[in-house]
Amino acid sequence: MLDSLKSQLRSLLKIAIALTPWLIAMYMFYWLDSSGTWTSDTPHRGKISVLILGAGMGLSFLVQSHFLARKPK
Repeated sequence: MLDSLKSQLRSLLKIAIALTPWLIAMYMFYWLDSSGTWTSDTPHRGKISVLILGAGMGLSFLVQSHFLARKPK
């Protein structure tokens, strides 16, 4: 039972670590908007948004891929 709980906690921790870059990217949007630096008049706002989200999602994908590649068979 203890091994099962330990493996479930390890799995949840890996998922949380893999989602962290994406959550940081989302928080970056919130921070830019709440600080007033991210307005509708910001030049190239759409391109920057795609870059921020793409970086967060890409890093999350790479971390999750790393965890899956190291999974014991």
